[in-house]
Amino acid sequence: MAVLSFTDRGIYCPAGDFYIDPARPVPRALLTHGHSDHARRGHAAYLATEAAAPVLRLRLGRIALETIPYGETRQIGAARVSFHPAGHVPGSAQIRVEVAGEVWVVSGDYKPEPDGVCEPFAPLRCHTFISECTFGLPVFRWAPQAQVMAAINRWWAQNRDADKQSVIGVYALGKAQRILAHLEPGTGPILLQGAVAATTQVLRTQGLRFPATTDLPATPIETLPPGALLLTSSASPFAPGLAHPDRIATAQASGWMALRTLRRSRGTGQGFVLSDHADWPGLNQSIAATGAEKIYVTHGYTEVFCRWLRDQGHDADVLAPPAPRQTPA
Repeated sequence: MAVLSFTDRGIYCPAGDFYIDPARPVPRALLTHGHSDHARRGHAAYLATEAAAPVLRLRLGRIALETIPYGETRQIGAARVSFHPAGHVPGSAQIRVEVAGEVWVVSGDYKPEPDGVCEPFAPLRCHTFISECTFGLPVFRWAPQAQVMAAINRWWAQNRDADKQSVIGVYALGKAQRILAHLEPGTGPILLQGAVAATTQVLRTQGLRFPATTDLPATPIETLPPGALLLTSSASPFAPGLAHPDRIATAQASGWMALRTLRRSRGTGQGFVLSDHADWPGLNQSIAATGAEKIYVTHGYTEVFCRWLRDQGHDADVLAPPAPRQTPA
C-alpha cells in the first residue's frame, strides 16, 4: 500500500488517517503553511508548525490547531510524521511521512535560496517526493536576492528624488516581509496596508525584526507622505482613485514578472522578479538532493516539467490538484 494516496479532498495518508493541505473539509488536516491555497477553513482538527500557528489563527480564526516544532517526530496511527523547513514563507514546512520504513515527502511550496526571513530550506532524503513546479520552465531563473533588493531600494530612492511616492504590490505573507526586511529605512517612510500590515504585526510578535513602519488603512490610497514607500496586497486597488496619480510610481514584485506580457497586462510601471518559489535550477537541484525513486509534480507547468524529469531518467508523474488555486509567487 502506498504511504500516501490522492483523493478528491487532497493528499491522504491511510496509515495515519489524515490529509495534507486538503482542499475540502476533512477530520484532520496537516498544513504546510498559511497561504490560502494550502490552509482552508472547515477542517475538524489541524496540525502545523509552531512558527506557522499565529498566521494560521489570523487567517482562519478560531480553529482546533495543534502545533509541532520543526524536526520533531510524531506518531499518528501507523505513520511517523515530521515537519521540516521549506524556505517558502515564515513557518512553512515540508511534511515527511514514514510508514513501515518507506518515506514520502510532501514539499508544499519551497524555495532553496535563503532569504534572511524564513527558516532555510532543508532537503530531505526520501523514496517518493511530491514537488511543486509553479515555475517549472527553463525561462524562470531568479537573480540573487541581493541584486533584486538593491534594485528595489534604488528605484525607491530615484522616485523620492523625483518627488514621487512608491507603491509595491506584494503578497501579504512572505513577499511583503522579505522585501521589508531588506529595505533601506533611511530612504523615507515605510507604510503597510491591509493584510500586509496585519500579517507583519503577527510576525513581529514572533520575534522577526523589521524596520519601523506605519499602517495605512485607507483604500484606495489618497495621499502618501513625501518619499514614502507603501507595501500593499497585490489585490489592492492602488492605482485607481489616487488624488495625484502622476506623483505615484507603482511596481509589483513576483516571479511572474519574468514574463513581459504579464508585466504589461497588469499595468504596473515596474516589475521586480522576486519569487518565494524555486526557479528552474532550484527545482532540479532540490529534487536531485532528495534521492527520490519516484517524483510527483503538482501546481504549475506540470506536464512540461514531468516530461523533462522523465527525459533525465526519473520516474515521474503529474499529480493534479483537487481544486483550482491561485498561487502566491
